Amino acid sequence: MSDPSAGRSSVRLRILRLPHGAGLPLPTYHSEHASGLDLLAALSESEPLDLGPRARSLLPTGFALELPRGYEAQIRPRSGLALKAGVTVLNSPGTVDADYRGEVMVLLVNLGAEPFVVRRGDRIAQLVIARVEHVEIEAVDALQATARGQGGFGSTG
Repeated sequence: MSDPSAGRSSVRLRILRLPHGAGLPLPTYHSEHASGLDLLAALSESEPLDLGPRARSLLPTGFALELPRGYEAQIRPRSGLALKAGVTVLNSPGTVDADYRGEVMVLLVNLGAEPFVVRRGDRIAQLVIARVEHVEIEAVDALQATARGQGGFGSTG
């Protein structure tokens, strides 16, 4: 039998739980091959958020993180929320840079026709950790030609 972790690398992610995140689980993967860690709403138990149609709100997660140099965290929508309720991450994917030390926040928008209620502990988004490469910018007078050329949106079929 093969090792289920074969082919996967591990990166240490340091997380600081904030006071209003006390009692909530830290982000977790919910299946063996999941790429995203589930993010939970760190709202007050007594104050759920009523997100009306076309409304947006910045939701706390109750933690800050310390990414290793050369990595970013991407905040992405949960497909189930988008399909069932029309709720998604507005600035998708949201980017958390390696030098950011503030609370991880999720900008949700309700694109559905009905109000959507977010309660403490609800899964609201997912966090994907990705490697980042920096490039050296070189100004040139011309670019190499390709068969595609300047064909943009929809040009390849």
